[in-house]
Amino acid sequence: MAIRIKSRWHHSERNEAQRKGFADAAGALAFIVWRLSVEHAREIHREGFDYASDRERIRVISEYCAFAVQLVDRLAHRRLDDEARAVLVVTLGRRLADLMQDNLLDVAGPGDYRAPFVEMLNERLDDYARFGFDEGEPGFDALRYFGDRVMRSMGVSQTNRWVMDHVMEISAPELFEKVAKSVENLLQSAD
Repeated sequence: MAIRIKSRWHHSERNEAQRKGFADAAGALAFIVWRLSVEHAREIHREGFDYASDRERIRVISEYCAFAVQLVDRLAHRRLDDEARAVLVVTLGRRLADLMQDNLLDVAGPGDYRAPFVEMLNERLDDYARFGFDEGEPGFDALRYFGDRVMRSMGVSQTNRWVMDHVMEISAPELFEKVAKSVENLLQSAD
């Protein structure tokens, strides 16, 4: 998947360089995570897997967001104290919930989509906390769980049985690589 992610703050002679806080980094990460999640959901479809509805696609995007948030949390754990990490992860979750709300208003019409997303996100973060993060990367159990959650979010069909393999072998490593690079770049300039 070729998607360009900008994960450094713009500095020029016109713009005075300013230190960015963890809330700023979380906002940028939310945009990056959302964009990557949407693109991976599209990639799954381009690879021949089927969505029965837009709601299934939204559930898949939600699972990608949850996996990425726990990646950010794990990566930040090595670099930040608990207070800074909490600001980063909570703000990231809230910004993603805002993006989910805005996008579902367009797709599904009026309603509260923020609360169910936050509830799902909290459940997934609790689940992912049980899995290892081996040598700075998600362990096999975390990848398997992620693949299973994506598969369960999609309609049951003969084609979709193999989406778990695609997620574990292709999507998750690509997502991890881009999220890890973004976390590294954005936290370098956060205080």
